[in-house]
Amino acid sequence: MKQAQHRFSSLAFVIGMAGLPVYIHAPKYFVDVYGISLVTMGVIIFFLRLVDVFQDPILGIIASKTTRFGALPIALSVVAMCVGMIMLFAIHSPVSPSLWFSISLFLVFSGFSFAYIRSYAQGLINLGAKDQIRLARWREVGTTLGICVAAILPTTLLLVSADGYPLFAIFFCLIAILALVHVWSQFPASNSFQDSQNSFSSLLSATRNFRIRNLLFLALVNSSPVALSSTLFLFFVESRLNAPDWAGIFLILFFLAAAIATPFWTKLADVHGVFKILKISMLLSIISFFGATFLAEGDGLIFSAICLLSGATVGADLALLPVLFARQIENSSIVPDLGFSLWNFVSKATLAFAAVISLPLLELVGFNSSGPNSENALLALTFGYAVLPCILKCISIFLLFKIMRDEVQISHA
Repeated sequence: MKQAQHRFSSLAFVIGMAGLPVYIHAPKYFVDVYGISLVTMGVIIFFLRLVDVFQDPILGIIASKTTRFGALPIALSVVAMCVGMIMLFAIHSPVSPSLWFSISLFLVFSGFSFAYIRSYAQGLINLGAKDQIRLARWREVGTTLGICVAAILPTTLLLVSADGYPLFAIFFCLIAILALVHVWSQFPASNSFQDSQNSFSSLLSATRNFRIRNLLFLALVNSSPVALSSTLFLFFVESRLNAPDWAGIFLILFFLAAAIATPFWTKLADVHGVFKILKISMLLSIISFFGATFLAEGDGLIFSAICLLSGATVGADLALLPVLFARQIENSSIVPDLGFSLWNFVSKATLAFAAVISLPLLELVGFNSSGPNSENALLALTFGYAVLPCILKCISIFLLFKIMRDEVQISHA
């Protein structure tokens, strides 16, 4: 089992590189290089995520129906991510930058979605509770390390190149190929789910299961704070803190904290239970967001501490919430690939709403991403980056308590 966990972590590393960091780097890269407006960028990202309303369930069905091909479908998803990454950062747009951005991001997101769905369904299902948490530990450490590397690498590569983004895209492709070779044996050919239930009717039955529906809603609300802060991170560091040169360091602190904290959260969950540990991590997350509301120019050191705390709490979310969801999938008649297609959609939908709401609103209040800003514009930025995520985390704790109460009532029934 340890070998399998290790191999899954390598694919998780690649998935991590292609996920959240793309939201950090790609929008600002295209705004700065091609002059795309914040409103246009927000609308593009939102509509790309709307595609996922249809795409993720379809990908879940495809994943469940192609298990007989073993790792080949995973390989195709990795190729899609690599091509999209090269188009985003290594090839100058030969057409309209908005169109090029949309096509490139669609390829990255599609490959990411399929790899995520297939790997989670393959890994977390049909394990005992202890093994689920151990596998989640390995997987999410791999994911957070991938996020960390991808978040800081473009900035780091500026030390050896005038533009670090093309080198980053090439590095991603090399790592993706190595990870694919390493994980190949963990996706043996199987006909386990080749039945008539692999259809949209199974997805509908999943949404009718109130336990699964409640967890999906919790995931939606709980992911929103990180989605907002990720979308606005570089703008906050540059305009509110006036510390653009520190952005790479802040990202390192955030994601390394998540990677280091994840094993500790999972070990604590082994002893004290997943629900109790999630409550603690959510409370700490609220503290970190609340602290960020009072920051101003020159508060880089305080923000470093906030990055460490908030990053550590993200590690708990990434590792433990999918474990709760996997347990509910196991106790239902839902095909795992289809179930995790819904989970993946919910996780990504938060980024869509964050982009379409926060970026246009910032522009409406007069925020300028590359110049001086009024105090009102900076207050709006702080509200979107820190205050609103704090409110959403409070709602998440309420939903978690509701789910815990429902579980207790069902167990005593």
